[in-house]
Amino acid sequence: MLRFLSRSSKSRPTKDFKSRFQNPIKTLSQKYTNSRVCAANGSDFGLPARKDPVFPSGFLPKRGFWGNPIGNSNGSTRGFSTGREVMNYDVVIVGAGPAGLAAAIRLKQICREKNSDVSVCVVEKGAEVGAHIISGNVFEPRALDELIPQWREEGAPVEIPVSADKFWFLTKNRSISLPSPFDNKGNYVISLSQLVRWMGTKAEELGVEIYPGFSASEILFDAASDKVVGIATNDMGVAKDGSQKESFQRGVELKGHVTLLAEGCRGSLSEKIIRHHKLREKGHGQHQTYALGLKEVWEIEESKHQPGFVLHTLGWPLDSKTYGGSFMYHMKDKQVSIGLVVALNYHNPFLNPFEEFQKLKHHPAIRPFLEGGTVLQYGARTLNEGGFQSIPNPVFPGGAIIGCSAGFLNVPKIKGTHTAMKSGMLAAEAAFSALHEGSDMEMYWDSLKKSWIWEELYKARNYRPAFEHGLLPGLAISACERYFFRGRSPYTLKHGKPDHEATDAASLHKPIQYPKPDGVLSFDVPTSLYRSNTNHDHDQPAHLRLRDPTVPARVNLPIFAGPESRYCPARVYEYVPDEEGALKLQINAQNCLHCKACDIKDPKQNIEWTTPEGGGGPGYSLM
Repeated sequence: MLRFLSRSSKSRPTKDFKSRFQNPIKTLSQKYTNSRVCAANGSDFGLPARKDPVFPSGFLPKRGFWGNPIGNSNGSTRGFSTGREVMNYDVVIVGAGPAGLAAAIRLKQICREKNSDVSVCVVEKGAEVGAHIISGNVFEPRALDELIPQWREEGAPVEIPVSADKFWFLTKNRSISLPSPFDNKGNYVISLSQLVRWMGTKAEELGVEIYPGFSASEILFDAASDKVVGIATNDMGVAKDGSQKESFQRGVELKGHVTLLAEGCRGSLSEKIIRHHKLREKGHGQHQTYALGLKEVWEIEESKHQPGFVLHTLGWPLDSKTYGGSFMYHMKDKQVSIGLVVALNYHNPFLNPFEEFQKLKHHPAIRPFLEGGTVLQYGARTLNEGGFQSIPNPVFPGGAIIGCSAGFLNVPKIKGTHTAMKSGMLAAEAAFSALHEGSDMEMYWDSLKKSWIWEELYKARNYRPAFEHGLLPGLAISACERYFFRGRSPYTLKHGKPDHEATDAASLHKPIQYPKPDGVLSFDVPTSLYRSNTNHDHDQPAHLRLRDPTVPARVNLPIFAGPESRYCPARVYEYVPDEEGALKLQINAQNCLHCKACDIKDPKQNIEWTTPEGGGGPGYSLM
């Protein structure tokens, strides 16, 4: 685990993860001499060396292992606690996605503007920056324009403007064109995975330390004040039975005066903080509601490729009581991104989102685009759909929640990258002010409510809950919201039941017979998993845990017909016969795509998703 400390702050975040563990571990003194994190001053990054900052109450500098105040011109400091190495920073950010990297970049920009410095660390569970990023993506550049106005000149992978915007209602055999509600003029079709890689290089050029391949598994609290003081990474080299392998390396404590959680939708640490500090109640927010998005990237025939063409659909293959829809985005290089989004408050336990996606590709209006093409990648991820009603107070003692961990997705736009980035920028400004100007992180909450994020989500607040009444009523209410009230309706609709409570008993529904995949347009799960590049060390403790091991056989199977074997898009959960012929749940954790659907949809909330050993999971590059 200690080897990552010697990583150059200007090296690319896409460096091969495994190569860092092939040589014997260096001693701490050797690494301290060689590490960039103990550079003599900030001048390596074009930043002036600074004096020790004056911290307001609650942000007093502590003394690290080497006796240096946290946040001085030496960058980070380190020591040892509970057998783990300790690295101290001003700001620790969990997650190298759009929100986390935007926060890191904005912090360093303010440092240059103020002729000061703040030490910033970003820890990322993916083997490289962008490896776990899957979003759509039709990208609205509003936040990027604010963060890096010269992004066009600096080679950002944002190149294909939207050229056409279509919206279809699908029946089984027809497509009916409807007025497009998305207004994508000025937006771009991109790979978000590639964009965050570019943002990672920009962050590192400013002096941000990014550590991919390490999972933040634990929140560190100050025992006296209950304030968050950082995070700890997973121990590595632990066998499935809990014993230490020869490769065992203790986790590292990354401590910060401010901790920002940017884990994405249903972040494990974020959810713990929300519950621990009752942040949803504090913000007067309702429960969050979610959807599962499944996606493939295809390379299609050049004659069929229309760069910038954007298509969204509602209706088939989903039934009228299930909210969701599909998308198709024509990217560059003859690549097309196609996917299906299924709201996780669906009722029928026999519904299988993966199989519904396979059906979609055979629709007479969709099939012609894909015929003759080749699938390049497959992936899946949940997304927040609660919107304005479900936003928690994102500030906790010692830090804040940013991006999709807090739930800033604009559902009718089907966009959350621009709002995630903006939230990270606002949190960065609040963090700098807290560290240097005597304010506190509540400034982030205040700034958020005054920002265009708040205005945008407020206007969009009634679209998603409108569909609680079914597809056609939802379309009617949404049309009124868009064309009559224009987001200023005098009422605010509420969400229905939490997603896990929405599942009906199997006795109320008939099993769904899905067609076999043809291997041309539709595929089985193992074939698709291969295209996700997902990988986990088999010999490690399972990161998918049952709070009560008896629930699957006692409740899920007899009452709900084992829905976890269907809502999971990676066949992680299977019911197999035991020695006596009775069905038991088998968990294939190595298949996990980190989508978090199980953590959300399990009827009894019996499955807990925790972080696996760092570097595991999918390996997306085109998503």
